[in-house]
This record gives sequence, structure tokens and C-alpha cells, in this order.
Amino acid sequence: MSVATTADGPVQAAQKAARQATVVVAVGVACALHIGKLPVAIPPLQTALGLSLLQAGFLLSLVQLAGMTLGLLVGLAADRLGPRRVMLTGLLLLALGSGLGALAGDVKVLLWTRALEGFGFLLTVLPAPGLMRLCVQHPPTLARALGWWGAYMPVGAALALMLGAPLIGLIGWRGLWVLLALVALCAAGLLWRVVPAAVSPPAALDAPRLWPRLRSTLSAPGPWLMALGFFCYSGQWLAVVGFLPTIYSQAGVGSVALGALSALAAGINMLGNVGAGRLLARGARPGALLAVGYGAMALGGLVAFGAVGHPWAQYGAVLLFSSVGGLIPGTLFGLAVVLAPGKETVSTTVGWMQQWSALGQFTGPPLVAWLATQAGGWQWTGLFTGACSLAGLVLAWRLQRVWAGRYTAARL
Repeated sequence: MSVATTADGPVQAAQKAARQATVVVAVGVACALHIGKLPVAIPPLQTALGLSLLQAGFLLSLVQLAGMTLGLLVGLAADRLGPRRVMLTGLLLLALGSGLGALAGDVKVLLWTRALEGFGFLLTVLPAPGLMRLCVQHPPTLARALGWWGAYMPVGAALALMLGAPLIGLIGWRGLWVLLALVALCAAGLLWRVVPAAVSPPAALDAPRLWPRLRSTLSAPGPWLMALGFFCYSGQWLAVVGFLPTIYSQAGVGSVALGALSALAAGINMLGNVGAGRLLARGARPGALLAVGYGAMALGGLVAFGAVGHPWAQYGAVLLFSSVGGLIPGTLFGLAVVLAPGKETVSTTVGWMQQWSALGQFTGPPLVAWLATQAGGWQWTGLFTGACSLAGLVLAWRLQRVWAGRYTAARL
């Protein structure tokens, strides 16, 4: 009998690792459903609870409050307690927040439950790259897996945008909140069953304690540059995709077409995420991938909100904005396991990235809503996305230099 056919052989080990990585991605998709459920629910919420446009902007971004304030601390905890344990806790809190949100009688209560969902979301998605690194040992395979992980948000958001409007028509927005609470519980059961505790044990007692890991992470240039890169990406992406249903609803587009157009705009982002993982596995320069992503978002945003009177050209620009822009998160997640100061700081590094990503998502939608309110339309949004992308291009150049230095040192 060959080694590859034994129970612990490399073929079986690779299959097991792939199955575990697939479950981690599926858990991320389940979490992203809670992000994507809100855009299509804004019109019904405006009718049912008197939600204003500015309140809608905060409701879109409030799910990121926990990540904006606690990302680094949760990353430290995940490195210490083990990513699997923290993810299971997050899924339970996400289910609780969504279930309580279904009972909300006014906007204030809904905002509080949305914040609880955000805390559960953070606890679930932040440790995932670290858990994936524990599951997958082969570096090129890990790069591809992290590319798929970067697609969890667009895939989940697209599913929610596509199915959300029909489901709200059948069971109401409260029913949708309850349904997705059950999805989070099922995801917790799947993760508990497929990824055993042995894959993600708590950190060893002699592992670096909180302060050394924190100092190591924040004194290295890579975590800062990746975090700022996510900030420049996330705020503009959520603002554009999050308000797309509202923009088309104001233009008189029907709910079915609205859901399909919005879902495609969100889901096509996965092409860039998955493509980034494959290109990195083949040796592509991460700085070049980031530059292409930010450049496409700048061009797409300017055309999408500047070509007034040409709706199909505008929508094509949104697709360019989202699809090629997907290179950015896929590349940054791939870089996280390389530019983290050490293997014991991967979740801490991702936590710092998540904190800045959440800050971008928290500030982006309200800022765009404020600009649209002041201007009486969406025409200034392109300038906002262009400014974010310009800053991202500078960061891409800096990250390439840091990565090249780390890569050269590793080969010596």
C-alpha cells in the first residue's frame, strides 16, 4: 500500500484540508449574508420604521462598529485562544443579534441589534485566515484558498441582494432576519463538526503574551500598510454597492430587476478575489495587482457617477469598479500571512487590518449619503471613490517594496 493511500497520507490530508478550508469560506459567506440583507431592506424599513437616508447610511455601517473599535483586541484574543473557538462564539452572537433585530419596534432598537450583529461578525471573520493557515500547509494552495476567502463578502452579499427582495415579499423583513439567524446557527454547527478542535488549539503557554505580540505587530510596516490599504478599499466599495439598490429604486427600477442588478454588482467582486489568489500562487507581484485594482475602482467610480443619462454605461462602470477592485482584498489577505511579523501574530495582523477596514465601511456610507444629500444627487460620489483610490495607489507602491524586501530576505 502506498503512503498516499493510508489514512494519514498526503492525498487524504490534502482533501481534508481542502474540505476544512471550504467550510471556513462557507462560514464567511453565511456571515456576509447579514451584511447584504440590509441594502434591499432599506425601502421596506423606510416604510415600516420611518428610516431616513442618513439613518440608512449608519445602519449600513454600524455593523462595522465592533471591528472599528475592537479589531486588534479580537485578533490578539484569537491568537491566544485559538481561531476556531472565537469563530464559534461569533456565530452564536451573530444569530442572537439577527434574532433580536427581528423584534425591533423602532430604528433605535434596530441600530443596537445591528451593533451586536457586528460584534458577532467580527469574532467570526477575523480569525478565519489564521484558521485557514492552520488547515492548509502548502503555500500555493494556501494562497488560492485565501483568494477564495477574500470572496466571502461579495458572494454572501450577492446572494442576499438577489434573494432578499423576493424573501421580504414572502416573509417580510422580520422573517428574513429570523431566517438568517438560523443560517448562522447552522454555520456554527458545520464549523464545529468539520473543523476539529485539534486543528486550532489555544496558543501554547510559552507563546508571546499580549504586549509583545501587539508591539511586534504595530512596529512592523506591513500590518500598517495593509490596514490602510483595506481602509481605502472597503469604504468606497460598501458605499457604492450598499446604496445601489436605493439609487435604482429612486430611478423606478422594479424590485426583481433591482435585486438582480445589485447582486451581480456585488457578486462579480469575487472574480478579482479568486483571481488574486491564483495570480499570487503563480508569482504575481502583489503591488501590481493592488495598483490595477485601485486604478479600476477610480475609473469605474468616476464613470458610474459622472456619465449621467447613460444608465448602461454607468452600470458597466460599476461592474468594472467591483470586479477588478476585488483584486485588492484577495491580495491583502494573501499578504497578511506573509507580512505578519510571525506565525503567532497572523490573527493580530488581520485584526488590525479588519479594524481599518471596518473604519472605512463605517465612515464611507454615511459620508456618501451626506454628500448626496448636500448635492441633491449622487454626482459627487465619483470624486470620493477617486480620492480613496489615489491614496490606495500610493500604498500599493509602498507594500510592493516591503514585500520585495521580505521575499528577498526569505531567500537568503
